[in-house]
Amino acid sequence: MLFGLSASHSLAAFPLRVVYNLRERQEGDEPVQMLVSVPKKRFHHAVDRNRVKRQVREAYRHHKQQLYDALPDDKALLVAFVWLSDRHLPTSEVAGRVETLVRRLSERLGNS
Repeated sequence: MLFGLSASHSLAAFPLRVVYNLRERQEGDEPVQMLVSVPKKRFHHAVDRNRVKRQVREAYRHHKQQLYDALPDDKALLVAFVWLSDRHLPTSEVAGRVETLVRRLSERLGNS
């Protein structure tokens, strides 16, 4: 469970917030599980929400190796990217924000 836990932490780089939880890795668990949330409150049309989710997923795909490298072998990471803005951004800008969040999260994982 990611939301509602006292063990969850978050980082923000507008228009994204990342909520994460580092936990013990169980047999058969993936090392990193990721989700993208774009609230209906921000974009009323599904096509708009899907566009933003596609942008975030693609940017994450390019930078996820940093998380895998920083993650200890006995830990699992739950990550949620939550969209905070009510307007679209260019893909390059979204990718930059995702990269920033992944780098900051990797640094935190390396220190723990």
